[in-house]
Amino acid sequence: MGTRWYLEGDDSGERRPGVETLCVCVCVCARARARALLYTVTDSSQLLWSPWLLLAPLLSPAVPHITSPPCCLCPESVHRFQWIRNLVPEFGVSSSHVRVLSSPAEFFELMKVDCLESTLEKSLQAKSPSDLKVSILLDFTRGSRGRKNSRTMLLPLLQRFPEQVRVSLFHTPNLRGLLRLLIPERFNETIGLQHIKVYLFDNSVILSGANLSDSYFTNRQDRYVFLQDCAEIADFFTELVDAVGDVSLQLQGDDTVQVVDGMVHPYKGDRAAYCEAANKRVMGVINSARARQQVLHAQTFHSDSLLTQEDAAAAGDRRPVPDTWIYPLIQMKPFEIQIDEIVTETLLTEAERGAKVYLTTGYFNLTQAYMDLVLGTRAEYQILLASPEVNGFFGAKGVAGAIPAAYVHIERQFYSEVCSLGQQERVRLQEYWRRGWTFHAKGLWLYLAGSSLPCLTLIGSPNFGYRSVHRDLEAQIAIVTENRALQQQLHQEQEQLYLRSGMVSSATFEQPSRQVKLWVKMVTPLIKNFF
Repeated sequence: MGTRWYLEGDDSGERRPGVETLCVCVCVCARARARALLYTVTDSSQLLWSPWLLLAPLLSPAVPHITSPPCCLCPESVHRFQWIRNLVPEFGVSSSHVRVLSSPAEFFELMKVDCLESTLEKSLQAKSPSDLKVSILLDFTRGSRGRKNSRTMLLPLLQRFPEQVRVSLFHTPNLRGLLRLLIPERFNETIGLQHIKVYLFDNSVILSGANLSDSYFTNRQDRYVFLQDCAEIADFFTELVDAVGDVSLQLQGDDTVQVVDGMVHPYKGDRAAYCEAANKRVMGVINSARARQQVLHAQTFHSDSLLTQEDAAAAGDRRPVPDTWIYPLIQMKPFEIQIDEIVTETLLTEAERGAKVYLTTGYFNLTQAYMDLVLGTRAEYQILLASPEVNGFFGAKGVAGAIPAAYVHIERQFYSEVCSLGQQERVRLQEYWRRGWTFHAKGLWLYLAGSSLPCLTLIGSPNFGYRSVHRDLEAQIAIVTENRALQQQLHQEQEQLYLRSGMVSSATFEQPSRQVKLWVKMVTPLIKNFF
């Protein structure tokens, strides 16, 4: 028996006249340890430009360059990507528990529930004590922006249910001192954000790049995957959110914030001490879960001792033998956690000749390392990006209206490099276009040589850009599957996105809408690491 609810508010920065909606939807099922969790922050697409951004590279701490350790793909056995479990926990599941969504409408229908407040009220009125907990993790700067924001929206809930609701506001340790004083609201979000989007309801999890403002439920295309009744994965993300919440500021009923007892303050305390404590807290979750999964599933999932369905049943384990593996990939470079970066670079490096990689991002601003790998490796690449018309800033007033042109400039530079290397047949760019829509999808699909279906996908919050790698807190999952039906779902998801695109050629940049003003070309290299 389940309980469901719905909460409204806004944290996106994307506003339509008369619309203020952030749907925080949490579902709690009756079980020994009921829980409810929302972990979200809005994306970086709403930021405007400011002269203050030109000061940021001088005032913000330098980002150290860390070389990824060498990694090799394993020989094919159960699957060839088991090397990822050397870095993160491996969760084996049945493909029947994985559902790929394709549209904002599907996302909305899955998230749509009844009133959160009434559900909390019922839990208080219940005869037996309720274990219901609601945990909300947002970014401090974005969640505090403006007079009406996520903090003011959530305060009534926090005041009424102080024992059951926790609101944590992550504040990047890189925004401090003079930099914090100089950069105004909204622009301060460029220094670093909590950017992860995971929505957890009891034993089920939704991983996505989508936020919870109204456009993500209507006409803003993203990607979404629903992991249903996957208790071990839900436990992991619960612990991860608790860990990040513990190193975040805690919203109080009087709209003040406090640090968790014993924790270093993120921007008033010593930066190195704070980052060390945060690393220890988050890596503790990752390593503990990894150790648990190795012990729990060693006899079930791996090729050297794979149990048959009958053997598992005889042993009292009625769960189906897995045909799909989930790997959570965490990127928190401020805390020197760069697992997602290592795995992504390894996948790009080791993709063999004849393999196909479909990579998509709403904001085409790849890191130099990713660009070098795309241009220097053997696989075929089809990169899907937003046309200027479906960029969230298209038609915006003032300087913000030039943001799509900056992305066009970056795209043209990359395309020119592809052409100069004679790689046009191996590396292709495609632009998504859909009238009345914007584009926010990100991730990749990997097709092994000779295969017409993908065996691996990455899905979550990272955009493959500098911010995702170096500034923000990010998470996505790698899904590896041997199940043909799930592979077909992933293939259809990819096809539906790419079918709404056009191939980029030299003629693309001759169109009047692709003409970039000189000042945009000059400013883009200075600020490209901030968007």
